[in-house]
Amino acid sequence: MHTLSVIIPAYNEEKTIFRLLQKVAGVQLINGIQKEIIVVDDGSRDGSEQQVVRYNAQHPEAPALYFRQPENRGKGAAIRQGLQLVTGDGVIIQDADLETDPEDYNTLLRPFIQENLKVIYGSRFLRRENRHISHWYYLGGRIVTLVANLLYNQRLTDEPTCYKLFDAAFLKSIPLRCTGFEFCPEVTAKVAKRGIKIREVPVNYYPRSMDDGKKIKWTDGLKAIWTLLKYR
Repeated sequence: MHTLSVIIPAYNEEKTIFRLLQKVAGVQLINGIQKEIIVVDDGSRDGSEQQVVRYNAQHPEAPALYFRQPENRGKGAAIRQGLQLVTGDGVIIQDADLETDPEDYNTLLRPFIQENLKVIYGSRFLRRENRHISHWYYLGGRIVTLVANLLYNQRLTDEPTCYKLFDAAFLKSIPLRCTGFEFCPEVTAKVAKRGIKIREVPVNYYPRSMDDGKKIKWTDGLKAIWTLLKYR
């Protein structure tokens, strides 16, 4: 791998995206791998764009490519748009909040490269010291993961995780139709249907509350299960 493309879907993240971009830029990747930072603004109505502009002005050595969707369409649509801009040979999904730590990129990259993988997930549940914002979020993630394992013969612990690392050409070969949070179950289903056992590694997790800007709802869990059933 020569370049890792970091796709950052963002919607109303003016409070966190500047710090997040600084963290992404500051990570030194193994094997001299370079980073390509791609921010897809999903029609934000706050100052997210201004924060990206401020970051680029202060960090000309590691600028973020910025693309603004004409309207709010959802995380999946933003990721699909980001994929069209990717020029790297690896792709990782990075939420614009600070729930996950870009320092974990290397945790995923080491086995990804050494074992010549097409995909690897970073599991929040494999790191026991991670806390979770509520029992209901924890249980919802576990249920979606259980359904994915039963339907697709996987042994995952954290299917809805943000950190999903892919071989870029492989991910681009998957026909994605998602617009919202159903990106995760759709890509999991379609990877599994290619006969791939998805590898996991533990990653750090710093959850935020709805008051802090968390957007996923319990209904998204139902949509995830429906998506898994649909593609099965």
